[in-house]
Amino acid sequence: MEYKNYTAYQHGSEPAVGVLITNLGTPDAPTKEALKPYLKEFLMDPRVVEPPPARWLWKLILNLIILNTRPAKSAEAYEEVWGHYGEGSPLLDISNRQLADIEEKVRGHFSGRVEFALGMRYGNPSIADALKSLQERNVQRLIVLPLYPQYAGATTASTFDAVTAELQTWRWIPELRFVRNYHKHPGYIKALANSIREHQEKHGKPDLLVMSYHGIPKRYFDNGDPYPCECRATSRLVAEELGIGPDDYMVTFQSLFGKEEWVKPYTDATLKGLPSKGVKHLQVICPGFSADCLETIEEIDQENREYFEEAGGETFSYIPALNDRDDHTNALMEVILQQTKGWPERDGFDESAAQAERELQAKLARAQGAKH
Repeated sequence: MEYKNYTAYQHGSEPAVGVLITNLGTPDAPTKEALKPYLKEFLMDPRVVEPPPARWLWKLILNLIILNTRPAKSAEAYEEVWGHYGEGSPLLDISNRQLADIEEKVRGHFSGRVEFALGMRYGNPSIADALKSLQERNVQRLIVLPLYPQYAGATTASTFDAVTAELQTWRWIPELRFVRNYHKHPGYIKALANSIREHQEKHGKPDLLVMSYHGIPKRYFDNGDPYPCECRATSRLVAEELGIGPDDYMVTFQSLFGKEEWVKPYTDATLKGLPSKGVKHLQVICPGFSADCLETIEEIDQENREYFEEAGGETFSYIPALNDRDDHTNALMEVILQQTKGWPERDGFDESAAQAERELQAKLARAQGAKH
């Protein structure tokens, strides 16, 4: 292997801590042409689709069938959500806002330089490009935070693969800390509970609260993936925070792909059957999605809403993802600060002195404003 050199380094230059925030990714546009390479990258990831022993067979099916039919259908779905939260892809738009908020909050807790970047597992901006940008800013200690609260091989481990694949090509690698999950983090749990309470203050309490998570094939769970267990742990903690019992909520799994059995119960089948069981007022939240995207906006708030209403449901509402809520980015800040303990840029930070400086600056700003 020919390693990538870092010739721009200047001896004596100040090293920095790097914070890499990652998420799944998005196509560049809601078109068939943009979806094809995006889906190919996604579905060729062996963490996402664990292929049969004859890997060539999966490649054949993917290239001859799936990539000639699915991109057009997916493009129609993306067209439905494009610009939903601003310009372009909702996931990318929200992720950029999350990054800006996290950067503002985290930077003040470091005595040394700290640099930030956003990388997507599939599509742009890529994880490799994000890492290169951090390298150019002399990052010598790196924390990677995938915005997947619950660990899954298809998401968190796949991100680890992409990060380490790029770092394996570097001549000089940074010290690395990788956040595996934060599904029980108190700040994350409280943010979810807060969002539910706020929603119910406006829309009333439902007959049932459904917490829907992205599914995985049952085979992955049987082979040791802890993801469904972590989803249920999150839901249990949120229910405790809300003070509701097991009859007031349920956990389901969405976004099935292919013909094999996935972890149950399925969200769509559940919603179709609830009205016949007396559930007329339903609220759905997707705690595993840190940002709203195709799977929440189109799949839950449109497609599954229709399933429920067509089956006789009367009132359906989707509780948005945490997105760039202040309590959410506060929780993510806490995760980063916990993980960077022991690094000199953190240990050398004087919180009391920093608070005094912030209060002084605020006082000066008020005094300046009074003069005008």
